[in-house]
Amino acid sequence: MDIDALRSFIAFVDTGSFTRAAKQTFRTQSAISMQMKRLEEETGQALFIKEGRSLALTEQGRLLVSYARRILSLHDEVIGSFSGSSGHPPLVIGCPDDYAESILPQLITLIVERLPQQNIKICCDCSSQLRLKLDAGAVHIAILTGAPDIEEGYLLKHDRGVWVHGGHPQLMEITPLALILYEPDCKFHSAAIDGLEKQELDYRLLCSTSSATAIKSLLRQGLGISAVAASTVSQGLSIEHSADLPPLPFINIVLAVAPVPHPLFGSAMAAELSNHYRKLYSYDN
Repeated sequence: MDIDALRSFIAFVDTGSFTRAAKQTFRTQSAISMQMKRLEEETGQALFIKEGRSLALTEQGRLLVSYARRILSLHDEVIGSFSGSSGHPPLVIGCPDDYAESILPQLITLIVERLPQQNIKICCDCSSQLRLKLDAGAVHIAILTGAPDIEEGYLLKHDRGVWVHGGHPQLMEITPLALILYEPDCKFHSAAIDGLEKQELDYRLLCSTSSATAIKSLLRQGLGISAVAASTVSQGLSIEHSADLPPLPFINIVLAVAPVPHPLFGSAMAAELSNHYRKLYSYDN
């Protein structure tokens, strides 16, 4: 099977969009469509089914995902085995600011063990912006927050949202409830506000920011409460278990790879690191 066609197929699987798949692979949508048609001809199976205005994978399409990832992993592993570290550009890693303390150091430790001579550059941004940077080839790999029901990248850990404060439980008695949240594109931002409104709880959005450091500093100062991933709760923060607060969603934290990968970091490396990370660091929160 054509490697480029399989990369385009996996790009569609990971993004759920032929538009983004085309951007990631630097092709037109018509070229992507032709590649998918050839894959269907090669397999002799329908890989896609229309669901409303969107396309979804058939059972045979889902089966091909597993094979395609393995084929790409083996291909990238072969290419990487013939490449040395010298002369290659820095490996650019995208990471949301809230994972820079809890997940990024562990992941980089695993990368350095495998690529000790490779230079690394870190780009901190929110998941939505990092997806755009993956599309544009501006980052090679990215740690992303995703919904549990969407197949994207390589799983690092399952996580859930929790309410936290900086050691000031009395905040729960103050009306309106002061919120310090990540930017609106954070899954917990909308979940927190929607949940409070549905329960008709009075609140005010004191502050929203993309900075995890700012949020933690304001929480420790006793200025409000926040909604964050359980794995990012650090020293000085306390989880609030009040039954009055609405539940927050479960998430997946994944490692996504650009369709045109770094010479030393392709699908094979991502799959290996994903498996190793989960064995070493993942646990049920």
